[in-house]
Amino acid sequence: MSLSIRNRIPGTVVGVTTGAVMATVRVAVSEGVELTAAVTTEAVRDLGLETGSAVHALVKATEVALATGPISGLSIRNRLPGTVTEVTVGPAMAGVRISAEGGVELTAAITADAADELRLTAGTPVIALIKATEVALDAV
Repeated sequence: MSLSIRNRIPGTVVGVTTGAVMATVRVAVSEGVELTAAVTTEAVRDLGLETGSAVHALVKATEVALATGPISGLSIRNRLPGTVTEVTVGPAMAGVRISAEGGVELTAAITADAADELRLTAGTPVIALIKATEVALDAV
């Protein structure tokens, strides 16, 4: 299946916590780097997700927020420190490529104003922020 989602991160399920309707799934994407996905309990069952399952974490570029400094008091579970490798700015939006810790490569789509305000250029250290509810999982 072909998808327009730019961020497809391979990983292994390291934990599943199920509730009545929703579940959280922790995915190791490299040594010491995990993502948390909040998906339906039905999806966990249908995909057969359990510890050791191979998955791809899928995140739309528009769901990756960027910070240029430490963040506290924030509920976002997925915080990947990294470095900007490329910035392409258009009239309204900017595409930002990030090399995150553990060798994870990400693309963020943010407004051109935000890219300018954050002074993003290749080499800028950033923290990629992704809500757990914006991480989809694909069983491999």
